[in-house]
Amino acid sequence: MIETAHLDLHIGDTQILNDISLRIEPGVITGLIGPNGAGKSTLLHCLAGLTPVTGGTVRIDGQDPFSADDTARARMVALLQQSPAIVSRLRVHELVAFGRWPHHQGRPGPDDARHVDEALEAFDLTALADRPLETLSGGQRQRAFVAMTYAQDTPWILLDEPLNALDPRHARNLMARLDGLARTRGRSIVIVVHDINAAARWADRIVAMKDSRVLAQGPTQQVLTPATLLDCFDTPFDTIPHKGRTLVVAQ
Repeated sequence: MIETAHLDLHIGDTQILNDISLRIEPGVITGLIGPNGAGKSTLLHCLAGLTPVTGGTVRIDGQDPFSADDTARARMVALLQQSPAIVSRLRVHELVAFGRWPHHQGRPGPDDARHVDEALEAFDLTALADRPLETLSGGQRQRAFVAMTYAQDTPWILLDEPLNALDPRHARNLMARLDGLARTRGRSIVIVVHDINAAARWADRIVAMKDSRVLAQGPTQQVLTPATLLDCFDTPFDTIPHKGRTLVVAQ
């Protein structure tokens, strides 16, 4: 479980996070939603132990990521940031192999190769393994970066807006693969997502943020109500039951 207690972050006179107390359950997909500037991406970086906080605590399965060294932290949690840079002429399998660095420290072995092959297979990239990244479509490239994060082989995977710039088919395929990792391989996934219906379809739990605070948290159907969505986005929504999930429609 990831737990935060009274987490605060100030940058100068600006409060970025304000009294964030969370319990993020393991083995499921948790969606972070909220308007631009709510603090979602910053919170994700704090959960990964990469952005120091002004006050409060973070615990990942009882451990403090801020007190861990880089290698220990990278074995605890993997973070994929927004719009990662593409290195020219880097091939897909080379990118995915970067995820193994915290484990082999420059001396890869058979176990690392096995994890890379597993990540390529999990995200349907085996046939593209020798392709340079710049020759891939946006959806293929995004899958490659998520595969790199998966190859890091951490209990927790944090993804910052991985659906950005993906068309509906690629977005659905990526979320279906992440769902499979949570269901069949026990990975715990926290994802920042702007598509509310993607969150409604795939997330087991939702954390809704607004104005640097947590507005609501809990099971998806309990959080994605018209009242909470109106409060969160200042926009009226209708919610419609659909195949056991909630369909969200702006009025």
